Amino acid sequence: MAAAVKVSSVFRKSLFKGKVAIVTGGGTGIGKAITQELLHLGCKVMIASRNIERIQKAAEEMRSTVVPNKPTNLAHMQCNIRKEDNVKDLISSTLKQFGKIDYVVNNGGGQFPSPASNISVKGWNAVIDTNLTGTFIVCREVYNQWMEQNGGVIVNIIADMWKGFPTMSHTGAARAGVDNLTKTLAIEWAPDGVRVNSVAPGSFIYSETAAANYGDSKIFHHMLDVVPVKRLGTPEEVSSCVCYLLSPAASLISGETVKVDGAASLHNTKYEIRDHNKLPAFTWKDFNPDDEDDDGPKSKL
Repeated sequence: MAAAVKVSSVFRKSLFKGKVAIVTGGGTGIGKAITQELLHLGCKVMIASRNIERIQKAAEEMRSTVVPNKPTNLAHMQCNIRKEDNVKDLISSTLKQFGKIDYVVNNGGGQFPSPASNISVKGWNAVIDTNLTGTFIVCREVYNQWMEQNGGVIVNIIADMWKGFPTMSHTGAARAGVDNLTKTLAIEWAPDGVRVNSVAPGSFIYSETAAANYGDSKIFHHMLDVVPVKRLGTPEEVSSCVCYLLSPAASLISGETVKVDGAASLHNTKYEIRDHNKLPAFTWKDFNPDDEDDDGPKSKL
């Protein structure tokens, strides 16, 4: 049997008793921390991932360590959020098993580091389809199948892309799209009792999964120069923010993106610009007077 995992929370333990949540990407990293805290607070959770072996292993571990007395509070299923049929099945299966859906946490996603000039259309579309379109499909389906008539809360996990996202242009574009989607859905669905918010974790939230994805745990420590709090973040710090936004304490918060980044998004970027002289300044002296007419300089464009 897996070793006991100490799961705690700043919130009262029965906060989400009787509630049901879906967490995509709920078996690893930030998504796993969110799942664990929701379970700890009494919520029933359906976790989903396109990697069935990984999600099954995570579910078995959490059933035995987080909710050993209530293993049926956690369910899991395979779901590729890029595929509409998969998402429709995820929503309908959750409703069949638990009877309702109070919360959705869109944490599923994926990307790879690359300069924009090296990203193929296939690679670009794969990231956009997962991080933007997949999030949209999950939001739409849970709204159409349940929340339109019953209300609910959606939290989308995005990223720190506020100053551009060098070497991650695909996910920067996708996450910016989700930020705007969050605002739009918060307005459109408010009359139906649906709140929609986003959480933007800093790029220095450390987990074993994140380190494995990028192949080097040292990459996180290289970011500390531009992190005002001068330390790495934890998945638990993101999870507590998500739980707050799902809770009644956030009943007046909708259409907002909360940055969990230790003020890093306000500080300098780590990306270095090489020396160059390819963008010269413009002055009026750049125009030849012979090129002028009565209305001033002719356009050289």
